[in-house]
Amino acid sequence: MTGVLLGIARHARSRAPVESVVRAEVSLARGIHGDFRGAMRGKPYKRQVTLIERGDWEAAMELVGHAIDWTERRANLLVDDLDLPQRAGAVLRIGADVLLEITRECDPCERMEALAPGLKQAMTPDWRGGACAMVIQGGTIAVGDRIRIEDPWPSLFERSTTSATSPASGSSSARI
Repeated sequence: MTGVLLGIARHARSRAPVESVVRAEVSLARGIHGDFRGAMRGKPYKRQVTLIERGDWEAAMELVGHAIDWTERRANLLVDDLDLPQRAGAVLRIGADVLLEITRECDPCERMEALAPGLKQAMTPDWRGGACAMVIQGGTIAVGDRIRIEDPWPSLFERSTTSATSPASGSSSARI
């Protein structure tokens, strides 16, 4: 099953205006370049990139009776035609190179309630608020790129354990 990347958004700092772009560089060290959340904080950061499904955003909008642009959710990536995995450890491939590991659900915050009464509650069930992810392989992404769920991928912990005990641990995609 494959989906499509419909939107890319970033913001330079907390509460800064959201900038929509059609292409972005993604790296292990910085997440989506130009987005403040992507910078590593001394160890793997589990919220480098946030994703939301178009259908989930539209369902929440219908429940609250509003038509608010998806960028107000402040997620980085808008995906379509793909059910985001609702489990940590799942890996998504975007385009040819970028790999993201789902780390947890992206819980809606009070900011959603300020956008529309009832929006936080409308986004709460079934990971409707989206997913948080960390970069495990960088590259360039662009609106229109295909997105797919990869076959099972070792979790960060499994990669760290394997790398620490394996003499051939020089892989550039392993993150310790």
